[in-house]
Amino acid sequence: MKTTIEWLGTATWRLTIGDMVVFLDTYMDRVPAAPPVGLASAEVTKADFILMGHAHFDHIGGADVIALNTGAKVIGSTESCRVLRERGVPDAQLLASQGGERHALGPGITVRIFPSIHSCTWILTDAGAGDEESGHTGLTQNERAQQPGLGQRIFGLAGSPESQVIFDHIRSQAGSLHDGGALVFLIETPDGRIFFQDTSGSWTGVLDDLSADIAVLAAAGRANVNGEPIQGSMAQFIAAETKTLGARTVLIGHHDNWMPPVTPPTFDMDAVRAEIGRQAPAAVLVEPRYREIVTLFE
Repeated sequence: MKTTIEWLGTATWRLTIGDMVVFLDTYMDRVPAAPPVGLASAEVTKADFILMGHAHFDHIGGADVIALNTGAKVIGSTESCRVLRERGVPDAQLLASQGGERHALGPGITVRIFPSIHSCTWILTDAGAGDEESGHTGLTQNERAQQPGLGQRIFGLAGSPESQVIFDHIRSQAGSLHDGGALVFLIETPDGRIFFQDTSGSWTGVLDDLSADIAVLAAAGRANVNGEPIQGSMAQFIAAETKTLGARTVLIGHHDNWMPPVTPPTFDMDAVRAEIGRQAPAAVLVEPRYREIVTLFE
C-alpha cells in the first residue's frame, strides 16, 4: 500500500496511506512574517483523521477548521479535545486519549497512543542543534517558573512592531496555554510502523519498548529527557531517539522559522546528520521542503 508524507511546516505533516489522509498536527496558518507553507487549513478538502500531539496553538491551530470542513476524527488529549469542542467540533469527532489506547484508522491500519512530555519551554535557549547545553537539573516547578523561558521571549516583544501581529495571531488560533499532556503515536500499517511526535520530549522507558521503521521527530527548544533538560545537544537527542526506535528513515519537523523573530532563522541540520551517523548509522535522514511528497512505503 503506497504511503507518503508531506511536510507542511512547523511540526505538521500530511500522511497518506492508500486513499486515507491523516494529518499529524494541523498548524499551517502562520504569522505573515513566517515562510508560507503553500497550504491553508481552509483549503484542506480531505482528512480522515488528525493525530494531535498536544494543545499549544502552534500544533492544534487549524484543527477545528479541518475537522469541521472534512469530518475528520481527532485523536488527542483531553485538553486538545476540550479546545476543539469549544470551537464547535462535535463530540462524535473527538477521540480523547491519554496513552495506552489503540485506535483503528482503516483496514489493517491502527495507531497506538503513548504518553510523552513537552520540551523544556521554561528554559530560554539560543543553542544550535549541535551545541551542548548543561545545567538546570533537579529544579522544582516553582524554581522552574523563575527561569527566563520561551514565554518571556514572546511577551518581551510587547511594544515592538511585530508584537500586535503575533498576539492577534495567537488569539485567533485554536490552542491552550497548557500542553495538556504531550502524546506520541505509533501508526501500524501492513508495510511498516511510523512513529510521530511533535515536541522534543522523551520518556525513555516508553520508547525502549517501541520500534518503528519511520521516525517523524521534532527539534525545537531544549530537549526534555525523563522530565529533565538534556545534558547535551538537540542533535544528540534526535539521534538517540532514532537509535532507540531502530528507525531506518528519519524526518524532522519543528525546526523552521515558524514565528520570526521568536524562532531562530536557521537550523544546523548538518549536526543532526553527523550525530545520526554516529549513533544510528543505518538510518537515513530525509530533509523535505514544504509540500514535497516523500514516499515511505511503496
